[in-house]
Amino acid sequence: MIQHHCENGRAIVNRFKQVKPRVLLTVDRFVHGGEEVNMLQKVENAVQNLPSLEKVLIVASKSDSYSKDISGIKSSCFLEEFLKLGVEEDGSVPEMQFEQVSFSHPVIISYTSGTTGLPKPIVHGSGILMSVSSSFGVTIDTDRDSVWMSVSPVGWASWSMYTTLQFLGQKIVLYEGNFYYLTPTYVWNLVDKHKISHILFPSSVVDELEKRKYLPTEKHDLSSLKYLMAGGSVVKRGSFDFMNKILPHVLFSGAYGCTEVMGCCLVTEMTLPVYKAEINASCIGTAVEIVDESGNPVIGEVGEVVLSKPIPGLALGLWGDTDGSAFREKYFSKYKGIFAMGDYGIINPLTKGWIICCRSDETLKQRGCRFGSSEIYNIVEKFPEVRNSLCVSHYNKDMDEKAVLFLKIKEGYSYSEELVNRIRKAIAGELTVRHVPDIIIETPDIPYNLNGKKMEIIVKKIINKMNFSYESIANPESLQYYCNVPALHEC
Repeated sequence: MIQHHCENGRAIVNRFKQVKPRVLLTVDRFVHGGEEVNMLQKVENAVQNLPSLEKVLIVASKSDSYSKDISGIKSSCFLEEFLKLGVEEDGSVPEMQFEQVSFSHPVIISYTSGTTGLPKPIVHGSGILMSVSSSFGVTIDTDRDSVWMSVSPVGWASWSMYTTLQFLGQKIVLYEGNFYYLTPTYVWNLVDKHKISHILFPSSVVDELEKRKYLPTEKHDLSSLKYLMAGGSVVKRGSFDFMNKILPHVLFSGAYGCTEVMGCCLVTEMTLPVYKAEINASCIGTAVEIVDESGNPVIGEVGEVVLSKPIPGLALGLWGDTDGSAFREKYFSKYKGIFAMGDYGIINPLTKGWIICCRSDETLKQRGCRFGSSEIYNIVEKFPEVRNSLCVSHYNKDMDEKAVLFLKIKEGYSYSEELVNRIRKAIAGELTVRHVPDIIIETPDIPYNLNGKKMEIIVKKIINKMNFSYESIANPESLQYYCNVPALHEC
């Protein structure tokens, strides 16, 4: 099974070409914020660059979808037509045949954000079910009568983690689209209609509900709702105040995990108190620690979040990495034998609660969309005006993350708002609107290390006023251009 939430043909090819898929499953269209997105043309273009495909299955979103011309998509048919091939002559459906496989047998592929080069395929085994069991089946007050709802794009780890709740025999509510678009109370209407007991939201959704003032009204009962969990990015302190005000009977807290685990590492333990902006426990059997730059565990100071011991839900490796060298280099090279999660965090010495601060690597996460800087560079540096570019995250006082794109303009050209608008349009067209950096500004120079790599992490530390070392920088004089940037003071 291969999955990813892709709106753009290039994004599909970049991910799927690496794994040589035989079957591609897609919808014909979807609606986002009231705008219909036609996937058929994108799929037609993508299929031409995926020679391994033997079949393309199209899910019809409407009854009139069947009248659409799909002849341009090679080896394609609608899903309903394909399923009829498995029906017996008498109309019955044969019993499913199950195959016994090992615990480490590949089951599902997710993708890294593509910080350096193309997004890398991460291979997972059945251990992801263990992650779901420990995260939701033990620590959280949930049973077979529970009804879960999540708002996550297909392909995110939070989607896969959520849908595997069926493994625990629980009911799940699927929702397509943007629930801000219909009515201000639509999400609360859903809770009452389906008697939803548990909700998993991206942190950005909670922020948006507060900003839009989309609150429950007196007509809402909401007595079924027990627990609301936010994750995917840092949960702001103000979000705890907001949720406690509008839903005082509901436990609200954050959660923390990663794509490579396909589940949580830190989650709410219902028998322990929850403190504002903190996650109160690690999942059972999960050795999570905060370490300093030398790899030593620390409490009360900011450090790297790591897994110090193996867990069943950890990814098996990267697709095509036959000797495991690329997997070890990416995740275990920073601290020998320890899995680096790519985030900074701190343990409160008084409450023992966990606070996740921000990313420690070059990955960006803006408005809940996780992506790599190279995806931006591949587009921006095709512009004749751009000599070089650098894209990093900036955090404001509320720990909201925004992508900042610095442009070094080629001699003979000039920086202009017209250029910025063309760049925004190109990124939105080739990727998605969520990839467009919130801030695009000019810089005289880009810092590099001695091997010619852009020093993204150092710039990220400078603009976020964190300590840094610049011993390995080939052009240290360039760092001055990232200190006290006026455009960032306004964020």
